[in-house]
Amino acid sequence: MPIICAMRYHPAPWLSALALSVAGAAFAGDEPTVLTATATARAIDADSTATVAEPPALSGQLPVADQVVVRKSERRLYLLRHGEVIRSYRVALGLVPQGPKEHAGDFRTPEGRYQLTRRNTHSDYFLSIQVSYPNSDDVRRAHTHHMDPGGLIMIHGLPNNLRHTPDYYATADWTDGCIALSNSDMVEVWLMTQDNVRVEILP
Repeated sequence: MPIICAMRYHPAPWLSALALSVAGAAFAGDEPTVLTATATARAIDADSTATVAEPPALSGQLPVADQVVVRKSERRLYLLRHGEVIRSYRVALGLVPQGPKEHAGDFRTPEGRYQLTRRNTHSDYFLSIQVSYPNSDDVRRAHTHHMDPGGLIMIHGLPNNLRHTPDYYATADWTDGCIALSNSDMVEVWLMTQDNVRVEILP
């Protein structure tokens, strides 16, 4: 469900400012907050080069998810709040989508329970949020086979430098093991989640 047109692959200054606000002050306190269109409009106004009008979907308030669920077999990412699905998105997985990640370089997307951690507005992709892989089970399984469990699993948008047509990214599993969305969907996930939210990745 796109809320912002993301034709520019390098984040515009207004988006970086908005993202930093959401990741920091907007989520201060114990209770999840909601983001209004006012913050978006101010961020856009601060960038004189921005040409994106405030979209209708931001005219109200965005709920903040308290859980993220990825169902690999469905190629879907769900944002939940109080046990109810509030958003659903198509995702792309690792080049070897079946089975849990076992070691570095296996091109598999992990399966298990994690959290969202570090956010990056200047990654090689259109926004990225790190998943706390590996967990203790992942480390133990990899070490049992004398392997490196790997890391740097992200939820992210499209590459800043596209190597394929947009249709390829929309239909294929193309990541090294990460979870990828369209750029417009990635903006929503960024705005509607906060650090340390639970992430469950299911087969």
